Amino acid sequence: TLSEANAALISQQAAVISELQSRLEAVEKDARLDEVNQDIGWLILTGSLVFFMQAGFGMLEAGAVSKKNVINILFKNLLDGSCAAIAFWTLGYGFAYGETAGGFIGTTNFGSHMIHNGAATGEDGSINNDGWVTFFFQWAFAGSAATIVSGSVAERTKLEAYIIFSIALTAFIYPVVVHWVWGTGFLSAWGAVPDADGNARPIFSGTSASNGVIDFGGSGVVHMLGGFCGLVGAVTVGPRIGRFDPQTGAPQDMHYYNSTLMALGTFILWTGWYGFNCGSTLSLKDNMGNVAGKVAMSTTISAAAGSLTCVIIARVRDQIFDVGMGLNGILAGLVGITAGCAIADPWMAFIIGVVAGCIYYMMRYLLLRLKIDDPLDAFPIHGCCGWWGVISVGVFCTDDNVRYAGYPNENDACSRGEQFGVQVVGSLCIITWSLVTASLCMVGMNMAFGMRVPEHVEIEGLDVTEHGSVVDGVPTERRPHGSMHGRSSHGPNAVLPIEGASKRVLAG
Repeated sequence: TLSEANAALISQQAAVISELQSRLEAVEKDARLDEVNQDIGWLILTGSLVFFMQAGFGMLEAGAVSKKNVINILFKNLLDGSCAAIAFWTLGYGFAYGETAGGFIGTTNFGSHMIHNGAATGEDGSINNDGWVTFFFQWAFAGSAATIVSGSVAERTKLEAYIIFSIALTAFIYPVVVHWVWGTGFLSAWGAVPDADGNARPIFSGTSASNGVIDFGGSGVVHMLGGFCGLVGAVTVGPRIGRFDPQTGAPQDMHYYNSTLMALGTFILWTGWYGFNCGSTLSLKDNMGNVAGKVAMSTTISAAAGSLTCVIIARVRDQIFDVGMGLNGILAGLVGITAGCAIADPWMAFIIGVVAGCIYYMMRYLLLRLKIDDPLDAFPIHGCCGWWGVISVGVFCTDDNVRYAGYPNENDACSRGEQFGVQVVGSLCIITWSLVTASLCMVGMNMAFGMRVPEHVEIEGLDVTEHGSVVDGVPTERRPHGSMHGRSSHGPNAVLPIEGASKRVLAG
């Protein structure tokens, strides 16, 4: 009958619709999985670039220290990555991203026990980021923060003391600041101190009208923290022998090992910085691909502006084209733009880089006037230019740019002038935390067993005494710290060769 035929047709149509719905759900699930895998791949790629910056730091520092301490500074860079991995895994990651305790520190996920197979699988079986790659990406940043300090205390610090501080920084000092700014801490723009209903309460208003601190890539979280910790270290261990004239106090030139390594290290760092800043989008979906492109452009312009600024200042003031100033100017511009790389238009990035170059140059000479010896200029570059990076966000940000960068909330704090105050408060909190915790750790170690190597060890070089090796020379017998045994009578820098140890020599 007609009714039976209609019923059969309706049944067939229903079956087709059901099949189409099933296929559509499968396509949507596959598309969602592709997005997740794309974002994971993005973080692995950019996180690897950030970790490759360890090679940049190693080459830069090896070129900048004296020949007798090259192996020692490379060994410290090796340890930074290794110590950071274990310390951040066991404690740091939990302090950084665990459930907040009053917006101050994380309290869960120690030893990454909440990261496991299928940890983020939805009730409908949808696949999400289980957390493995998030740890990897954040560990790379933690290692960078620790390495900054090594430059400030280079050539005269006991290896044991440095290892202890590197572990303390990556296990506790750095993760707390990460929690404040990038987790759910009181300074965060990403869900600050959520209430019982999960609503964020960012400073100052505690409502969605405020953003919290904007530090997109880590001018404050990574660089300013590392730079100010480095300053504490430089003051605690004191200047290298010969850095300042004992009669006049005037700074004396210290021989560096290799300008080629310095240039290579700087260009590796510049390359790695694209992972540092672009990778901080954490994703490529929605508009984040465009944001990553904007970040890459602003990073490039600021680095170039910082370098040219330092080259011009050195030429005008010292009447030379100083390659060291040009290289450090690149780093100053990179550090300065890192906080605001996603919210800065090109002309803003140019100004940020120029100001960063000027700040670096002035602070470098201020440290020398204060007789503070920072062999790699870590504090002027990372500490001071990192501070400028955080403050520059409040100076240049616009509400449209903040929205474009993907920040949540209403994003009208820039036009109201509130964002500048938030950035100032955030920078002061990070500076205070860095100075207090680093001082407690370093001064405590200095009082307990002394952070600085004995004078004869510093004169002879840490490569011989700590590692039993030298660079570009004849291998030497390892000297214990407390012994003058084996010292040559031909001068304080002379060492005694030993037979059959050529395999210890690193080719230069």
